[in-house]
Amino acid sequence: MLWDPHYEPVIGLEVHAQLLTQSKAFCSCSTDFGAEPNSNVCPVCLGMPGVLPVLNKNHVEFVLRMGLATHCSVAPRSIFARKNYFYPDLPKGYQISQYEEPVCSNGSIEIEFGDGSKKTIGITRIHMEEDAGKSIHDQDASTLVDVNRCGVPLIEIVSEPDMRSPREAYLYMVKIRQLVTYLGICDGNMEEGSLRCDANVSVRKKGETRLGTKTEVKNMNSFRFVEKALEYEINRQIDLLEHGEKVVQETLLWDPDRSIAVPMRSKEEAHDYRYFPDPDLVPVFINEEWIMNVTSSLPEDPAVRRDRFVAEYRIPKYDAEILTEDKPLADFFEGVVGKLKVRNEESFKLASNWTMGDVLRVVNAEKIAISDFPVSTAHVAQMIDLITDGTISSKIAKEVFEEMLKTREAPGVVVERKGLVQVSDTGELERIVDEVLSDNGAQVESYLAGKTQVFGFLVGAAMKATKGKGNPKLVNELLRKKLEGRK
Repeated sequence: MLWDPHYEPVIGLEVHAQLLTQSKAFCSCSTDFGAEPNSNVCPVCLGMPGVLPVLNKNHVEFVLRMGLATHCSVAPRSIFARKNYFYPDLPKGYQISQYEEPVCSNGSIEIEFGDGSKKTIGITRIHMEEDAGKSIHDQDASTLVDVNRCGVPLIEIVSEPDMRSPREAYLYMVKIRQLVTYLGICDGNMEEGSLRCDANVSVRKKGETRLGTKTEVKNMNSFRFVEKALEYEINRQIDLLEHGEKVVQETLLWDPDRSIAVPMRSKEEAHDYRYFPDPDLVPVFINEEWIMNVTSSLPEDPAVRRDRFVAEYRIPKYDAEILTEDKPLADFFEGVVGKLKVRNEESFKLASNWTMGDVLRVVNAEKIAISDFPVSTAHVAQMIDLITDGTISSKIAKEVFEEMLKTREAPGVVVERKGLVQVSDTGELERIVDEVLSDNGAQVESYLAGKTQVFGFLVGAAMKATKGKGNPKLVNELLRKKLEGRK
């Protein structure tokens, strides 16, 4: 904690998630990111006179998914409103949003701290709205406007002011991102603006119940920036109060280069936007059948899945947390374990290690989605089976894995073609161990004199003599037996 402990911060977050629909909220224009500026537009999303918006059904479907996953109440009837304000990147001069009657309200999200303790953060509402365009400020002081993003479907997730530290806000954002990606409604890419966060923060003396004057901090495109911006603003407000000054209600922009928040404009209240029902859009009616259909299609909650991995596959909680961070990764792991012939704690742990280690290494290095990983879950499982049944060693498996990446061949084919079957013949290994002991008399004497650390050297020499194909367990057993026999 970086602030005066006599004060308590009060934090609420407004998170905008850009939805993975193929078309915009109220027209058929594409939502593809990175298209030529001002190419994904039409008279509807440009707000031309005489046009009428038509609601994208998937927009409703996706807000329902998020609302039901966060235990919200779903309104049987909700309406759209016009939020009136002027920005150069909003051609209509108003944004279609929801105000008095949102789709989802009164939900919650549970965050978990490193020590295992948990806290519930309330969700005030989750509503539908459309995105505005993008202003690009050029070096010659001109502003360029790209309106491709106008009309892209959003949901806004508004929390209760339940967070009491930047760390809690960080964990809440991580949980939000995990949920929207698990639900398949948003890619969670903060750098591209798919997931954006505005923070409302105030401070008060500990023990007080009345809220202080809040400010809103915008322009935070990473979890770390959210944490840093909140730390800065909490300390700034406390410093003002300690010097007898007042906190002014305003909107601030976070400047990551200077690590400061700079004033943008005075903070608007709801009446400043002059909300009124949109006359061009009919109310949205959601019946119980629709709710039940969406509920039945929801994926397993990531926290529930993590705990199941620990219980069902007996892997450490640390492994389960990494594996369930992203749904495709968790799906890949379960794809592997589901195809294992040998199903025990050892093989499950090997599946975890290979998924978190070599598989993720390739995914990150090649910057590919795990769905595009060149080795199938079936082949990874077959390779693990070859390790557990003693056909190959873990060291040889590394070579097999690299060959599978190149050729897409099954591991059994690679092993046979390259002659990589593990040597488990006791007689052959005993002969090799005797040669190693004979050739390394000095190290043997050191071991017998109590310097047991040289045992690793002797194991390495024996494995080298087998060209890495010796069964490590048998090599260790034979070496130890032979050395103990010389005492």
